[in-house]
Amino acid sequence: MLKSYLKTAVRFLLKNKTFSFINIFGLAMGTLCCLYILLYVQDQYSYDQQHKDVQDIYRITTYLDLSGDKHNNSTASPPIAPTLKHDFPEVEQFARVVPMLGVGKSLIKYKDKSFYEKDEVYADSTVFDIFNFHFVEGSPDALNQPYTVVMMKPLAEKIFGHESPVGKLITIDNSYGSHDFKVTGVVDESLGKSHIQTSMFVTMRSGGFGQYTIDNTSWAGNNYAYSYIKLKPGTDAAQLEKKIPAFLTKYGQEQLKRLGITKKLTLQPVTKIHTTPGLEVELSKTVSPSFLYILILIAVLIQVIACINFMNLSTARGSKRAREVGIRKVIGAERKDLIKQFLGESFLLSLIGVLIALPLLIVALPYLNQITHADIQLTFFSNFKVWVMLGGLVLVTGFVAGSYPAFYLSAFMAIKVIKGNFSNHVSAAGIRRALVVFQFVLSIILITGIVVIYSQLNYIKNKDLGFNQNQKLVFSFYTESTQQKMEALAQNLQQLPEIKYVTRSDNYLGNFIPHDHGVYTAGGNMATAIDAQNIACDEFFAKAHGINIISGRDFRQFDSGRALINETLAKRLGLTPQTAPGTKLYSQYLPDPAFYVEVAGVMKDFNYNSLHGEVKPFMLLYRKDYFNTMVVAVNSSDYKTTLAKIEGVWRKHLAGVPFEYSFLDAEVQKQYETEITLSNIINSFTLMAIIISCLGLFGLAAFSAEQRSKEIGIRKVLGASVTGITRLLSKDFLKLVIIAFVIATPIAWFAMDKWLQDFAYKVPLSWWMFAIAGLLALFIALVTVSFQAIKAAVANPVKSLKTE
Repeated sequence: MLKSYLKTAVRFLLKNKTFSFINIFGLAMGTLCCLYILLYVQDQYSYDQQHKDVQDIYRITTYLDLSGDKHNNSTASPPIAPTLKHDFPEVEQFARVVPMLGVGKSLIKYKDKSFYEKDEVYADSTVFDIFNFHFVEGSPDALNQPYTVVMMKPLAEKIFGHESPVGKLITIDNSYGSHDFKVTGVVDESLGKSHIQTSMFVTMRSGGFGQYTIDNTSWAGNNYAYSYIKLKPGTDAAQLEKKIPAFLTKYGQEQLKRLGITKKLTLQPVTKIHTTPGLEVELSKTVSPSFLYILILIAVLIQVIACINFMNLSTARGSKRAREVGIRKVIGAERKDLIKQFLGESFLLSLIGVLIALPLLIVALPYLNQITHADIQLTFFSNFKVWVMLGGLVLVTGFVAGSYPAFYLSAFMAIKVIKGNFSNHVSAAGIRRALVVFQFVLSIILITGIVVIYSQLNYIKNKDLGFNQNQKLVFSFYTESTQQKMEALAQNLQQLPEIKYVTRSDNYLGNFIPHDHGVYTAGGNMATAIDAQNIACDEFFAKAHGINIISGRDFRQFDSGRALINETLAKRLGLTPQTAPGTKLYSQYLPDPAFYVEVAGVMKDFNYNSLHGEVKPFMLLYRKDYFNTMVVAVNSSDYKTTLAKIEGVWRKHLAGVPFEYSFLDAEVQKQYETEITLSNIINSFTLMAIIISCLGLFGLAAFSAEQRSKEIGIRKVLGASVTGITRLLSKDFLKLVIIAFVIATPIAWFAMDKWLQDFAYKVPLSWWMFAIAGLLALFIALVTVSFQAIKAAVANPVKSLKTE
């Protein structure tokens, strides 16, 4: 029986090549997209699943309220984690991971090799007691000794090649100074991916900032340490969390009260870190679950569109198999046997689609990874989940695509179909039209997504941020020795005619700003202080960036103890632009109130950070040294010549130091990587959805033209024109697209309005965005259908009117 079903299926596929190609190609393309998206989503949810007893590992996160300025931090004050272990027997172990704050990159030296490396972190020696990394060399106690490091495998290979790194000394030179470190271990992520994305673990006992963290006694401020605890088996984390407020009050009440800070600590499961966005300052890029849900939805929609093609074409060509069904029933086949046969054909097509999709996916993988900024690998033999996904796709796709045709075809009455009576075709045609409408509803929604996301990204790109981001070069200085030469370098660069301004600072606009201080005016205190982010800079910063100072004055040379504040900070302090200049601001991070700065001028509000949020209190602090960033404003569009001259000056002052730079406008755009990635994904997969939809529409148009061939022949004989016949055959399909547009528009409007809510500054939704999507869908459908319509209209009517 099975052999008979298989023979029948193969014979029908070979006999109907166009039908088979459209279905197989559509299912293959849908499966390719669906499988990749499923692999991507599975990869995103796989972070930190490899750790032993992972259900007992938590990160301590911090909620801060500084006089109304609220912060959700992924970090905590340094003494919190070790004290939790000391006070609560439920805590089995703790570990802290601390980025090298203020260090963009470190200069790594080994023998005659030297290069910059980034993302190094300080870590307690217990970090490998909590987190499981695969030790290629060394052991989990590798950070027990002072001035030791454990490298990630890529960095170890970069430095040592095929040599064994363990026991060798390297020099790390950065803004904390230059020190020798002993390599005691090499790890990789072969066990699984971790949210701790680093190139090297440096033991906390390495002097400098590491030792500062160990000795730190701040319970209110200094929330910079990524702090982890591992609970003993069976511990209820929720019950422990309830004890933490009293614990925090016990140790931090005095400091919190003095600084006017409300603080709350929570325990976050480590497995949730990678898929929980919104916390400030993560160790690695997180991903939003809603973003993953959108991807899954897109995968389902594309596969559904491919399945609809199969349903439509199968039922449309039902008359071709009606007599087969009738004869099978006459000779004794039951309906369930026919259902098995047609479902079997569907599963066969689905399997063929998967087999074609796999090699195509392997070829397309680098391109798809580039779109999603991921590193998905197809590991068939080591990852059983891939096989589960493949099997699931074959079964689900085969059943969804084949169920309706199977039940539809098996329902034919034997006597009627043998006589040529297909009375149930009317209802089937109605269902086909509904499915076509559904296909184009999905396509129009996706096209609308492209238009709205592109409009928002274009709005972001062209919005006036309140400062000039164009024609700005950003240079970073990572070591103490290079930072000492910045002033002389800046003076010489300023002599070049292509250079308008050179300014030095401890950060640049568009980058995350880690520095903030609570400030208040005379008569206030830290309980009423306003938390303000700040950048320390020289007297040229505002001029170089074109920042508008609306009252007071700009910085002058040797303007010690002065600040420029933005309008938002002035308003929050109860000042006006007219009264703010000359006002003294205070802060109290020591037992006694201390003068902090005097306001030199007020800056017009500008978007120094992402447009996702409103402008917050901000100030520029005047300083003459301890900078690590230089921004060069150029007045020439000939960047090749200008950069050559800048490099020449660079080599005079910093011989042997790599000449590295970036453009400020490009750095600003990096804040929207998630939106750009989403745009690229939707662009690519929407194109795929449209191609699959058009294939189905092409097949239905061909079938419609075939069914009406005699009608077309008669019309031509009676004098109908090619244009008239083309219009006749096309209008039914175009009506379906118009209906789809009417249905899709409110759905797309709702979805895009919700997506735009993540932006404080956003493009308004307008009718033309949806009109473009509708017209584009209409045009695509018209081109697809017209090809078959014109082909039928120009055919020789004599052939179609011949009697059989």
